[in-house]
Amino acid sequence: MATLREIRRRIRSVQSTAKITRAMELVAASKMRRAQENALAGRPYAEKMHWVLADLAETLGLMDPETIHPLLRARDEATAIEIIHITPDRGLCGALPGNLNRSIAQFILEKREQTPEVAIRIVAVGRKGRDFTRRTGQEIVAEFLNQGDYPGYEDVRPIAGVAMDDFIKGECAEVYVSRGHFVNTVTQEAEVFKLLPVEPPEDASTHGVDYIYEPDRAAVLAELLPRYVERTVYEAVLDAIASEQSSRMVAMRNATDNASELVSDLTLVYNKARQESITSELLDIVGGVEAMSG
Repeated sequence: MATLREIRRRIRSVQSTAKITRAMELVAASKMRRAQENALAGRPYAEKMHWVLADLAETLGLMDPETIHPLLRARDEATAIEIIHITPDRGLCGALPGNLNRSIAQFILEKREQTPEVAIRIVAVGRKGRDFTRRTGQEIVAEFLNQGDYPGYEDVRPIAGVAMDDFIKGECAEVYVSRGHFVNTVTQEAEVFKLLPVEPPEDASTHGVDYIYEPDRAAVLAELLPRYVERTVYEAVLDAIASEQSSRMVAMRNATDNASELVSDLTLVYNKARQESITSELLDIVGGVEAMSG
């Protein structure tokens, strides 16, 4: 059985760990609130962009397929698929990195079962996803690490630029985004959605209202589509950061609670050991007195 000194040392060690995890929980909560605010602040702009894109897309059916914007052009034969895999750079955020990596692994297996000849290319955003794709032997075409807790729009544009360049050059037929989708504080879902070719939203259609665009619809569409792709990637990164901080906050809270329970259990063990020690000393004293009396 451990001595009283060893038990006291363990109690102090666990208490110190609980203080650290409590501080990390508070920091993660603060960062999560700011990440949510950043994501919500851009939604009105994104909704209006969806609306304008849907209005422009109504006339695409009347256009010559050869003149359709490259980001809208679907390819019949898929030569490669590119995935923007967004994961945290750091650990201590619960099961989120593992769930994201399992999700993309399942997605890759399904794609290879459907079309075994199609190559898979990865754009790794975050150290956890980069390390996973390296271990599994996937082809990594670009790495974006240390984006920070509050990346700006200009910080994320190169990620979308790599995907758009590869798609336009014909190096990949489809581009997907894998990220953690923030549902609420305790729920973050691994999600994979298609980024390219751009599929204009149907639910925001204006149903044939004849709006006037300057200089013309084609010029506006050509300017809007790259911004639309960049904004979609930016929203995905912000959503992933909110998921990361929320998962870290919950993980640190659970760690703090577990440490408190462990301190309680160790305190009970310490009290029992101390009582046994006192009882043993009393028995030794009584025995000594009886021996002297005899």
